Amino acid sequence: MAEASVTVGGKASSISSSSVFAVATGRAHVRIDSSALDRLPKTETTSASPQLRISVPDFLTLEESRAFLLVLLNNLVLSNAPSRVPLLLSQTLNSNPPTFHFHDGADVTQQDLLTSSTLLAVSAIVDHQSAALSAFADVAAAFSCEALKADATPFNLMDSGDGHTSKDEVAVAANIRVLLNGSKSVGKEKIRSVARVPKVHGSVREQAKALHSRMRVELNSGVKGVVGSEEAFAHEVFVLLGFVWKVVAWEAVTAVPVLQAAELNEVIEGVKEIKVEDNAKEVEKKKKTVVLGKGTSSILALIKERLLSGGQIALGTWVGDFLSLLDLAKPEFNEFLLKVKDVVDSNESRRLPKIPKGTRDFAKEQMTIRKKAFAIIEEVFERHGATALDTPVFELRETLMGKYGEDSKLIYDLADQGGELLSLRYDLTVPFARFVAMNGLVSFKRYQIAKVYRRDNPSKGRYREFYQCDFDIAGTPGLSEIMGPDFEVVRILTELLDELDIGEYEIKLNHRKLLDGMMQICGVPPEKFRTICSSIDKLDKQSFQQIRKEMVEEKGLTAETADRIETFVKEKGSPLALLSKFKQEGSDFSKHKGASVALEELEILFIALEKSKRIDKVVFDLSLARGLDYYTGVIFEAVFKGGTQVGSIAAGGRYDNLIGMFGSRSVPAVGVSLGIERVFAIMEQQQKDQNQMARPTKTEVLVSIVGNDFTLAAELAGELWDARVKAEFLVNKRRTKHFEYAKESRIPWIVLVYEQEIKEEGVVQLKNLEANIDIKISRAEFVEELRRRLYP
Repeated sequence: MAEASVTVGGKASSISSSSVFAVATGRAHVRIDSSALDRLPKTETTSASPQLRISVPDFLTLEESRAFLLVLLNNLVLSNAPSRVPLLLSQTLNSNPPTFHFHDGADVTQQDLLTSSTLLAVSAIVDHQSAALSAFADVAAAFSCEALKADATPFNLMDSGDGHTSKDEVAVAANIRVLLNGSKSVGKEKIRSVARVPKVHGSVREQAKALHSRMRVELNSGVKGVVGSEEAFAHEVFVLLGFVWKVVAWEAVTAVPVLQAAELNEVIEGVKEIKVEDNAKEVEKKKKTVVLGKGTSSILALIKERLLSGGQIALGTWVGDFLSLLDLAKPEFNEFLLKVKDVVDSNESRRLPKIPKGTRDFAKEQMTIRKKAFAIIEEVFERHGATALDTPVFELRETLMGKYGEDSKLIYDLADQGGELLSLRYDLTVPFARFVAMNGLVSFKRYQIAKVYRRDNPSKGRYREFYQCDFDIAGTPGLSEIMGPDFEVVRILTELLDELDIGEYEIKLNHRKLLDGMMQICGVPPEKFRTICSSIDKLDKQSFQQIRKEMVEEKGLTAETADRIETFVKEKGSPLALLSKFKQEGSDFSKHKGASVALEELEILFIALEKSKRIDKVVFDLSLARGLDYYTGVIFEAVFKGGTQVGSIAAGGRYDNLIGMFGSRSVPAVGVSLGIERVFAIMEQQQKDQNQMARPTKTEVLVSIVGNDFTLAAELAGELWDARVKAEFLVNKRRTKHFEYAKESRIPWIVLVYEQEIKEEGVVQLKNLEANIDIKISRAEFVEELRRRLYP
């Protein structure tokens, strides 16, 4: 096979960490592209800079030294140095001497050239080795997991979709799942070091990828200044990486013999006694072959093929050969790593599927919590006389556009289907307004609990697909008093948050006309009202200085206008006290017509909330802006005050013009929207803090057949279902399996049925493990007895 070569200086050629490593380990020769040689000057130019003889730093190993000379050669070519020194370096590398000593004439003019070449060379080797390490470490971990019979559930890690799961940790877990797929060797041993594999290996992978990305640029960017002793530090990292590699290699070396022995031996799973003719006892052993994961067994076969092709060898020789196989400097390791990649890729179809970013699955305990929350929310909505409504998950695009201001870019558009331009609904308010207008309604009080979709950046408690729980009042059904619907909607929000019991919260409240008045008073041009409101709306996430910079540099406000806005948005406090301040004669708001109307409306609302004993939950906050274009009056937002910060929990306001956009009649409306995912995140955290676990099922009785008579289970469970008792059945010969399942599912009662006992004596056992109840009862009476105990 022709010897590999690394070309320096070609038009389309560049060196990489892999090519540096190949030259460093003597597996590739160096050649300078002929076109590059033609470009380089043939003679030295006169320079005032002192000449520095090339010398290899004493602390470098032979591998590092060769890498240093290659990177130096590349930098000299990139900087158009005279061709004599690059040719000398190329010849020296290709002669493969054990040490490097240069004499007169091997000079450079820049100290930075030597220093940066050293740093880049060592970093390139670290880059190549860390990439190989991150790939092989997953294989070693999979071997160890099976050898230790460790619990493999830590590798069920999936992308949560909220932006808070490390992609590299998820990728590591996915790789190891592929390797362990089908394994019967993993067990239930909870081993801390195994549980930490995704985090540790994911961190290594993340850093290796970052280094690789940087090296791709730096290796071919010419000379850069280096300050201090970075090259010596890089060498220390290289040495430490060598130790880490040895640890991982020995992990595999120690695990493989255990797995090999497991394949050659059979384990005793159970013992069965049988009587023979002379009344002696003979032990019959039930045997079962240990099954490794499809990935690990394939890789183990590769190793055996490499190391045991000549028959059995001594353990010491085998260990030496295996460590030699894992030597990165040898071409055999690259071949082995490629085959490992093929094994993982060939099992790719067995990878668990993923969900899109910003989405999540609800199952078991999560569904229990969600159903509980929905039940509370529906009860509150119906208490106030609302009727349920459901609308399509997608709408005509024209229905949604122009309603959300700058947030319109977050709408999901669907591909053209049959000539209609469609989009997924962004919220439930616009579809509600469309429904009211389309049906010519003048008053309607409705609630809706449904999913909405936004192309937002996922974060904790923020998803791209999520439920909203909306309550809206269109018109004034049964209410002639101004602000009546606004009061009821805010009151409903306090009831929801109190009954969901998610902790301390506050409702920030403002008025759109007050915001517009503030803008006009501060000198904001009318055409910029909405875009500046959008900036102010970010004050709960960013400092005013950041917002000020955005308003001045990006949105064209003067610094004086931005500073005046700051004096207003700092106003926050008790509703009635702050209202009194704003209504004082001579105040800026009292002189503004629109702002004065807003203050009159807020006074009615605050007094109503005070008489309803809910004013203590409300904070008057001029920084609340709400970015949606359709708000016209009161606006509000509820936030959680505890340690589990998840942003806005609920929000709403008055939108008097939205319904009129869809028809000739304008119908005033006000509503509130609760984001259940954020409430759910808080309820989940509360359960964790209180060390509680929601019960995933409502099963009250487990019919346990200790045997294999499925028809008996069908008969007994059927009687319980006919009696409206929530029941499940389990057929298994092992008694402990029944107790484990009942405990795991938190099923209070077990009907323990032994096939012989029920046939001969006609009785079953009723057991309640928590209450320590254990009674035998007639098979004919067990249903009635259970009903008596379950529903006293």
